[in-house]
Amino acid sequence: MSSRFVGSAVAVVVLCASAQASVIVSNSQALWNWRVTNGGQVVGTENFNGFANGFYSAPVSDTLGNVVWTASATGGLYVDNGYFSTNNPVPLTFTFNPGVRAVAGNIFGTDINFNVVTCVVSVTLATGFTYEGISSSPTDFVGFYSTAADISSMTIVPSPLATGAVFATIDNLYLAVPAPGAAALIGLAGLVARRRRA
Repeated sequence: MSSRFVGSAVAVVVLCASAQASVIVSNSQALWNWRVTNGGQVVGTENFNGFANGFYSAPVSDTLGNVVWTASATGGLYVDNGYFSTNNPVPLTFTFNPGVRAVAGNIFGTDINFNVVTCVVSVTLATGFTYEGISSSPTDFVGFYSTAADISSMTIVPSPLATGAVFATIDNLYLAVPAPGAAALIGLAGLVARRRRA
C-alpha cells in the first residue's frame, strides 16, 4: 500500500451559503437519492476512478454535471484505487460552483497505508447543526439535503478513536445536479425572455 506523511489529527463540516439553511441529514443512500430525484434533479457521481494512483498538488478540480468541484488540503491530496484522500491527516475541503442542493459521499478514515480505520465522523453545518457518527467501512454513507440555500462547500475531518493519525477519505462523491433537459429549458426560457424585451 501507499505511504503518506503523518501529521496532526482531525469532522466533516458542511458549510451552507446561508446561515438560515435547513439541512436534512441521512445515512440511507436510497432515501437521499429519492429526495434528490423528488426535488427535480438527478444524482451525479464522482467515483474518482479516473484519477491515477499517487500524489496530487492541491487544489484538484473536475466537473460533475454542471458543477465544478474543487478539492483542497494542506500538503496535497492522494488517490489509491479510487479512494480520494489527503496526503496528511488534515481537513479535506470540497467546494462546489455553483452551489448544490444536496451532497453525499462514502466518507471514512484511513491510516497512512490506506487501511480503513474506525473513527468518529463529525458534521457541523454553518447553522451550528452538528452530526456525529462512527465510521468503520468505505461503504459508510452520509448525505445532506438543503431545503433552503445551496451547499457551497464540505470539509471532511475524521477523529481517531485511539492513537494514530487518521486521513480524511472519500470513495464516492454524490451531488444533486440538474436533470439533462433542465439546462436546455432554462437556456430556452432565457432566450424567450430576451426576445420579449427586444
